[in-house]
Amino acid sequence: MAYLPDRKIVGLSKIPRVVECFARRLQVQERLTTQIAKLIEKTLNPKGVAVVVEAFHLCVMMRGVEKQNAHMITSSMRGRFRSDPRTREEFLDLIRRPKPL
Repeated sequence: MAYLPDRKIVGLSKIPRVVECFARRLQVQERLTTQIAKLIEKTLNPKGVAVVVEAFHLCVMMRGVEKQNAHMITSSMRGRFRSDPRTREEFLDLIRRPKPL
């Protein structure tokens, strides 16, 4: 998740709390991604919000399709992340980087 602050900022510890709050609900990943973006947008009124959710789906792994490592990626881009290709690309480049151990 990323946002471009305007006047308000939020402590980094609040972001995982927002995600956890919405993730506890039984819902589809696309809706979860959009809800996180909308809440950040409504609460902080930033210049832009970008949310990318990558999740493993136990429902796919355990029943029906039975595919291990079944993961899906969804995104919601708002404000400058939607309208400015350079801003969007910078965000996507940052999340593509290998994660530190």
